[in-house]
Amino acid sequence: MKLFVDNLTHVDFSYLHPERGLLGESWAVQLVLDGSLDTQGMICDFGVVKRRVKQWLDANIDHQLVVPTGLQSLALDTADGMTEVRWQYPDGRRFWCRAPEQAIAAVPTAEIEPLGLADWCRDQLLALFPDQVRGVELAFVPESIDGHFYHYSHGLQQHDGNCQRIAHGHRSRIEIYRNGQRDQALEGIWAERFRDIYIGTRAHLQAEANGEHHYAYTAPQGAFELVLPAECCYVMDTETTVEQIAMHLATEIKAEHGHEDVVVRAFEGIGKGAIAAA
Repeated sequence: MKLFVDNLTHVDFSYLHPERGLLGESWAVQLVLDGSLDTQGMICDFGVVKRRVKQWLDANIDHQLVVPTGLQSLALDTADGMTEVRWQYPDGRRFWCRAPEQAIAAVPTAEIEPLGLADWCRDQLLALFPDQVRGVELAFVPESIDGHFYHYSHGLQQHDGNCQRIAHGHRSRIEIYRNGQRDQALEGIWAERFRDIYIGTRAHLQAEANGEHHYAYTAPQGAFELVLPAECCYVMDTETTVEQIAMHLATEIKAEHGHEDVVVRAFEGIGKGAIAAA
């Protein structure tokens, strides 16, 4: 007998890709439990399943920087509650991050992809359930997007929750309307501009030298620092909430199309986002 839960939750995180570097991602979570029936005629109560799996994913993947420990040119050190990640892009450019250890997940794989990450999660999730649950099948599913999208990473210093972590992210679609008509060509321009981007806040930019950006801030969870190639960064004057991103895009597009009404629907991962008009 099997129990399934489709779209149990979503995970939004960033990870290091062996070629593209820091990459924001959003995946839906599908779950199947294999087991026998208990005295209630259940494998496990749906409420228990959803709560336990979501809590585990929140603690171990969601809103974290996920680092594959088999990545070439990687150095990963944890001491005194802080984790430091040092890595080189294939062309020698530098990535460096220092953050509280709960903001970084080390996964023993060579690369982060849906199947491998699900395998890593599966055995740990099985321990969360009663004895009649004999197996767990977990699947991470990227959203099917008909149109343009981009991967972005950011950190929200002023956020009370885990969004304060300096390197977490999303895979997001974008919709742009000019005078009520959708402009997919313009969507493509901005999706390409934001491809694999880190969207930083100007107040967090501590240094801009030698082709690098150095971001740093202190938030309730601790001190965060990040160094990236400058060409991988886009700087905004505000915090990089999805509301501010949508407004920034609408304002920038309005500046180029001054006599037209502009509306931007900017997504933050799957099924959520903000609408701004200019």
